[in-house]
Amino acid sequence: MSQSSSSGSNGLTYADAGVDIDAGNALIDRIKPLVKATSRPGADSDIGGFGGLFDLKGAGFTDPVLVAANDGVGTKLKIAIETGQHRTVGIDLVAMCVNDLIVQGAEPLFFLDYFATGALDVDTATDVVAGIADGCKMAGAALIGGETAEMPGMYAAGDYDLAGFSVGAVERGEILPRQDVADGDVLLGLASSGVHSNGYSMVRKIVELSGLEWSAAAPFAEGQTLGEALMVPTKIYVKPLLAALKETSGIKALAHITGGGLPENLPRVLPKGSSARIDLSKISVPPVFSWLAEKGGVAEAEMLRTFNCGIGMVVVVAGDEAAAVSAALERAGETVVEIGRIETAGSSPVLFDGALKL
Repeated sequence: MSQSSSSGSNGLTYADAGVDIDAGNALIDRIKPLVKATSRPGADSDIGGFGGLFDLKGAGFTDPVLVAANDGVGTKLKIAIETGQHRTVGIDLVAMCVNDLIVQGAEPLFFLDYFATGALDVDTATDVVAGIADGCKMAGAALIGGETAEMPGMYAAGDYDLAGFSVGAVERGEILPRQDVADGDVLLGLASSGVHSNGYSMVRKIVELSGLEWSAAAPFAEGQTLGEALMVPTKIYVKPLLAALKETSGIKALAHITGGGLPENLPRVLPKGSSARIDLSKISVPPVFSWLAEKGGVAEAEMLRTFNCGIGMVVVVAGDEAAAVSAALERAGETVVEIGRIETAGSSPVLFDGALKL
């Protein structure tokens, strides 16, 4: 029996099954210049091969230890899809990976992405990859490869998912956290750009409870729609921190404040027997968090373990070096505030004084 299909007498094609190879090729042609723009020493950033190459010697390392990280963007993608704002989620994707590399003292070297969808929309995918390239340039990482997976039946129309993978390197004697974190060390908080990329399941629930559309004026951000204000990308801290690590000698540990907030992320870089005591009143809380807390009726403790609440990175620094480190970070464009100190272990790894200014 002959097989019939929409392609006529020539039989079933991959396109009939929902996979458009031509669209995939068109995407590669579009993103080649974006990828090339992320070139850095050690990588030429050409794509199209079966794997990406990176030359550690060409990057200037002598005795490096490699550090790898991978992450996604979470349900922030739902807002991107529902609002048609696809350009900045690529920055989020890069940020969530490279910020995890720098906390170990590692310089991000290269990045790879995974984009999965039911039916490939070349315009959407190009916007996403353009954002990834933007993030790579911010982090100084080369975009050396990636995968676009078109999987009919796996995703609803218009939906897609992202994953990112990054590798960095640090000289063997410069790995963080250092082993000399001790009583009296100062905690410097680096301001976040907003919600970053954690807690968006709660964000979406609160928006639903508020009754506001994504196109409504944002109550907490003048001149922006709610969708625009909630899509502000995650801040990438790599270059300022690399500069501070090079210019000063007092940084002992770094903590990227992601899911779990300050209570869950700070203990990951503290030695046993130490606690971080934080004065919450010192934190400048962005208006978005005040709005989320009010509209959702979210208690302070829940805000702290769900969101960054205004601090996207914590720097643990020797007390006598705090001023120098703070100055170096501020020269690099960071907003820095002293939020606490390390002390002998108390009742919890993280102890809070004062209250958030919600």
